[in-house]
Amino acid sequence: MDINPQDLLDDGFIILREVVPPGELENLRSAFERLVDRQREVWIQQRGTDDPPGGQWEASAQPRLVRFEQFIDAGTANTVEFCLGSTTLGASRTIMGAPAVAPCLLMMMCNPVSDRGPAHWHRDIHPIDQAPLSGLQQDLLANGPGYLQWNIPLYDDDVLWVVPGSHRRPNTEEENRQLAKDLRVPLPGSAPVELKAGDGVVYTNTILHWGSNYSAKKRRTVHLGYRSYGGQLYPYVPQLERSGGYEQFLAPEFQAIAAHHWALYATDCDRLEAVLRAAIAGDKEGFLAGIEVLHPGAEGRIVCAVLVSKLAYKISKGQQHPYRGAYGSDWSQDRELAPRFSAEDKELLWRRFEPLDRRLQTAEEYFVPGFQSGPMPYYFEAMPVGLDLDEVVADW
Repeated sequence: MDINPQDLLDDGFIILREVVPPGELENLRSAFERLVDRQREVWIQQRGTDDPPGGQWEASAQPRLVRFEQFIDAGTANTVEFCLGSTTLGASRTIMGAPAVAPCLLMMMCNPVSDRGPAHWHRDIHPIDQAPLSGLQQDLLANGPGYLQWNIPLYDDDVLWVVPGSHRRPNTEEENRQLAKDLRVPLPGSAPVELKAGDGVVYTNTILHWGSNYSAKKRRTVHLGYRSYGGQLYPYVPQLERSGGYEQFLAPEFQAIAAHHWALYATDCDRLEAVLRAAIAGDKEGFLAGIEVLHPGAEGRIVCAVLVSKLAYKISKGQQHPYRGAYGSDWSQDRELAPRFSAEDKELLWRRFEPLDRRLQTAEEYFVPGFQSGPMPYYFEAMPVGLDLDEVVADW
């Protein structure tokens, strides 16, 4: 597979042909359809009294199998093995230029039962519990991607549209005017991503993109996320989520890959704990050294500190926040780390990071079109002027 990682930095996406080898397409279609059937049975059981008979399958504009690994067995293990293979995991590692990469999202997107039309233009980020857009963009351009998303359709698919290059900049005034007027029509300079069955598009989800038409036409598009380990930056989507005992059904080589991912994640948690404990202790040198381990690239380390502050909030306060009910949804490390800290530790931990959190807010609520939230005081696009690591630890 011929891949030029620079294309991702230049355009925000790369189209790769025959990510699913043609000889494997029918088997993969069949296996995923069995997973769809299993998810549909769950939705039937979960439906409410006012829901249609099929539950979410019939009610949703885009039914999704989230963490489809929970449904696999020996006959469908090829679905997960595909996500751990050379054309997906291997290609992600090439694009990221990182020593190791692991999937943090295994999903399939399906068609609705009736035409629902277009969705909204958006970027898949939320600065309230990640970082302002410009910080994430500058980190990407300086250090390469730490998180990538994929769409791999099992049937021809042109639903996804993108604005090439929008991952490198904030919204233009023209885009903001159009988004404020109508979120459901093509943006200036946008283009469809036209994929044949088995092709794939890998992209940074900071790019402006659009689900252009959720019609009843059959759609089975594998949607994946991968994070780096040991690259030049710390990923803003660092989770490792897995459901069920799927590993037992994988071939030995893929069992070893999955076990390696858990080992990487365990090390990641230990490193994060060390950084947080340095903060609690007021150990400036230890904290800065820990940030350097998490984010080896010299440029953009303040973004890593902002991300760590978001984890500190979730460990200290939980996932409820006045401006986001699912705060920190891209972190899973809090489940491992929170029990390691006492109530007193958590209180002090947030006292260390609360000044940084205030620095990331304006005096009043506002909103930038194209973000998946409502108005809030947190900066959407610009990093606070002059913010650096020395300021973060100045009062410790």
